[in-house]
Amino acid sequence: MVAVVDLFRGLVGTDPVVGALVAGVFIALLNLLGASLVLVWRNPSERALDGALGFAAGVMLAAAFTSLIIPGIEQYSGGNPVPTLVGVALGALFLDRADGIVPHAHYLLTGQRRTDAANPGEEVPGIDNEKLAPVVLFILAITLHNMPEGLAVGVGFGAAGGDPSALGDAIALMLAIGIQNIPEGLAVSVAAVNAGLDRRFYAAVAGARAGAVEIPLAVAGALAVQLVRPLLPYAMGFAAGAMLFVISDEIIPETHTGGHERVATLGVMAGTIVMLYLDVSLG
Repeated sequence: MVAVVDLFRGLVGTDPVVGALVAGVFIALLNLLGASLVLVWRNPSERALDGALGFAAGVMLAAAFTSLIIPGIEQYSGGNPVPTLVGVALGALFLDRADGIVPHAHYLLTGQRRTDAANPGEEVPGIDNEKLAPVVLFILAITLHNMPEGLAVGVGFGAAGGDPSALGDAIALMLAIGIQNIPEGLAVSVAAVNAGLDRRFYAAVAGARAGAVEIPLAVAGALAVQLVRPLLPYAMGFAAGAMLFVISDEIIPETHTGGHERVATLGVMAGTIVMLYLDVSLG
């Protein structure tokens, strides 16, 4: 796997900002690939989607620890866990507050109505109530969940700096986020089609939607940690906390609602194993 690191260095160089830009484009393209699968795999079963999303959750779960939290504590905080763990808490809090603004995507997709826990007595409209507004909210919800991924990749490359020995960790994180973007992109496309959006239209714009948030956040993450190096453990923790929030609040609960808990759990285990292998092989 060392050849992968050497190939990346040969093509991109060791500049962390350039690396983050390339990585942002890479993960956005894999999101597009996943979204485009809906054109050929027209009716994937709910069981298959739950397993695929479980795999994505497993990859993100392992990556949050092996590529962000542990390096943030051991390498960039001198063994002091406080800065990284503060970042984890801030990342989870940010996603919690942001998620409260944008209704959960599955309610928009199914057209169900629910009582808003934050505002008892008020109901959140489903996609069948309006035309444009719910679609916009749906896109915002999914985009919100792409933010930690782009940020994590950028922070990973920023942490590596120009150190070739640390580049493997950043590449492993890039590959992990990219791999999990494929089933995530497919699941979102299927949901969008079920909500009444055109199959080809949504597949075409999915990559642009993901890229619009993942690419600039990857570059911003790399720039931030390069310009303000002491913030690095906080940034790594923030990205990890945001990813863990998405896994726990959205992905895993969603895969356990259709009666396919065992398949989803096996997917989580498989994704965790793949990410651990990538981390050891490239790190």
